Amino acid sequence: MKAFSELLDHLVYTPGRNAKLRLMQDYFRATPDPDRGYALAALTDGLPFSFPVRRTLMNLMTRRLDPELFRLSRDYVGDTAETVALAWPEPATLPAPPRLGDIVAELELMDRNALESRLETWLDSLDSTGRWALLKLLTGALRVGVSARLAKTAVAEMGAKSVTDIEEIWHGVAPPYLPLFRWLDGLAPRPDVTGAPVFRPLMLSHPLEDSDWEALDLADFAVEWKWDGIRVQVAAGRGEVRLYSRTGDDIGRGFPDLLAGFNFNAVLDGELLIMRDGEVAPFNDLQQRLNRKTVTKRMLIDYPAHLRLYDALEIDSVDLRPLPLVERRAKLEAWHASARPPSTDLSVPLEPAGKDELLQVWQGTRGLSIEGLMLKRLASPYIAGRPRGHWFKWKRQALTLDCVLMYAQRGSGKRSSYYSDYTFGAWTTHADGQTELVPVGKAYSGYTDAELLELDRWVRGHTTDRFGPVRAVTPGLVLEVAFDAVQRSSRHKSGVAIRFPRINRIRWDKPASEADRLETIMGLFEK
Repeated sequence: MKAFSELLDHLVYTPGRNAKLRLMQDYFRATPDPDRGYALAALTDGLPFSFPVRRTLMNLMTRRLDPELFRLSRDYVGDTAETVALAWPEPATLPAPPRLGDIVAELELMDRNALESRLETWLDSLDSTGRWALLKLLTGALRVGVSARLAKTAVAEMGAKSVTDIEEIWHGVAPPYLPLFRWLDGLAPRPDVTGAPVFRPLMLSHPLEDSDWEALDLADFAVEWKWDGIRVQVAAGRGEVRLYSRTGDDIGRGFPDLLAGFNFNAVLDGELLIMRDGEVAPFNDLQQRLNRKTVTKRMLIDYPAHLRLYDALEIDSVDLRPLPLVERRAKLEAWHASARPPSTDLSVPLEPAGKDELLQVWQGTRGLSIEGLMLKRLASPYIAGRPRGHWFKWKRQALTLDCVLMYAQRGSGKRSSYYSDYTFGAWTTHADGQTELVPVGKAYSGYTDAELLELDRWVRGHTTDRFGPVRAVTPGLVLEVAFDAVQRSSRHKSGVAIRFPRINRIRWDKPASEADRLETIMGLFEK
């Protein structure tokens, strides 16, 4: 556990990507099995523990620290795990710390209500860094600046493999990944996942830039709508079927209605949507079904899942990725006409007569509630990653509004000391003539580090009330917010929510009274 906690601690304070890779590679080389495999699982969200951690910690801390003092400490530190790790009374002599593998092995067999006594023993045997790492492991929220792909890249480079090699067998092995590490160490052949429904790394696109548009020969490209769902890959084989997100996470548990009808041998690329009467529902409807461990019968009826296919990576165990897009598309169409999998259709290519007509189509995407266009080179093989010049995404232009800052909340990780999450609102006038500011969204990106310092200073100087880590502020600062769309929301007092908001600029020059009104936002609802 000591080596794992030191790894997490160093990763937090190491900003560079290459430096983080070196840290992880050194750890994986020096650490024995199964500890290194469980560490890799923790870094890639592969340890889905389900324990009442917060309740357990509160029970333990109540016996050791005044509740109000703990609340104030948590507010100041900004992170529960770090607060407990620092405030936990350390014995005069620490016993030998447990191994990471031993802890995980116990947790996998432990009843969720038996955590408290065992956790107490573990915390008593660890130093503050070890306690922090243990609690991060339990919650699954490491927040050490390492993505799952970066961790996979570290083990790939350690074994002189490509990250694509790792991802193509990833779902065919399980923590602590003993076959994977034996292969990387040169002690065994590559794990055999032939025919298994494993994830294949996706081919990604580049935003269409002015230089790309100038060089574009439309005859070389297929044009499709950019559907407003989420990119998924369905992999079926050996009597199993999996639904993967674009990052390789298995999300099939939330869509049993869709997967129940898939009985084929293929790996397909497409867009997950909610469909009613042949029409694509707003993205907000799809959000009702995302990230859910269980799905009710009512939800299956109200939000019927649908898969719109646009590419085929493999059909009947034949790898189609080396083929050009035009041939893959022909095989996909022939296969779909024969297999007819339920709750699926094909994304129909557009056929603009020229670039002028294509520009007109793109300019009309917002009026059609379409996210934009995709331009795919007909000769492109299916290449994992983001190869330049093959696929382009041409998203519709962003909308902007001037909104008033209402609340600010401390961030997490490196931002835990700064008020970096901003809730903003718009003005509305009630029937009695009273004007009120109502929240319409929340953003935590789009500003520079220097602007963050200015915003944090402004929040601290204009606080009117406190609610734990949240501060209410004087309605005096206007933020120009860029966003994609407006959707109805029962969670917001305003009845609306701005989708994909970011801070476009800070309007230090504009009075709050001149910010946009709720009626203006209402006029932007997606059809």
